Amino acid sequence: MIEVDGLVKAYQNLTAVDGLSFRVARGEVLGLVGPNGAGKTTTLRCLAGILPPNAGTIRIAGFDLAAEPVEARRRLAFMPDEPRLFEYLTVEDHLAFTGRLYGVGADAGARARALLDELELAGKERALPAELSRGMKQKLVVACGLLHDPEVLVFDEPLTGIDPGGIRKMKQTIVRRAAAGASVIVSSHLLPLVEEICSRVLVLSRGKAVLFGTLDEIRANAGGDASLEEIFLRVTGGS
Repeated sequence: MIEVDGLVKAYQNLTAVDGLSFRVARGEVLGLVGPNGAGKTTTLRCLAGILPPNAGTIRIAGFDLAAEPVEARRRLAFMPDEPRLFEYLTVEDHLAFTGRLYGVGADAGARARALLDELELAGKERALPAELSRGMKQKLVVACGLLHDPEVLVFDEPLTGIDPGGIRKMKQTIVRRAAAGASVIVSSHLLPLVEEICSRVLVLSRGKAVLFGTLDEIRANAGGDASLEEIFLRVTGGS
């Protein structure tokens, strides 16, 4: 469960997130969309504990992120849009390090092998980041995020650099984790992806929520069967 109430994040004279509130239940995939500068990445970084909010509360799997940051972060995985990897660690070293960091235990190796197979990284165990394509680096970041089986998953542009076959696999990975009970947020500019895999959609514009609901609810409020892209352009002023 993700619970956000009255989230505010400001930078000097700019309020990037302005009084944002929403929930993501277990088993739900929330699509977070909006034009550039809408506050999406700032929101995600606040959820991950990277940025401290100016106001509001964030609860991750029942733990208040401000009051119990270690327990909250232990239950969350944040997969950023730009892979950040250790230059001198191999693929298997990254997974081993992540396993020790989260105290995965004796089955860390088996979990790592299963994720390498699932994300089509098998055979790259000894490769360094410089030897990986952009898409493979993204997959490694996701594999590391999933290793400790977190209850909350936050993806920022998860399909960047991934080939069509890998895109299909990544969609399956995201949907499968939600079906197993995780609360998932996917932030993406790819609106067809959001329509395909997300249970509900939150549209941001200038740091505020302008639409929030299921696709059916959003279409009904828009007065018809318009695509998410058409509705998005309408409510964000064509941004």
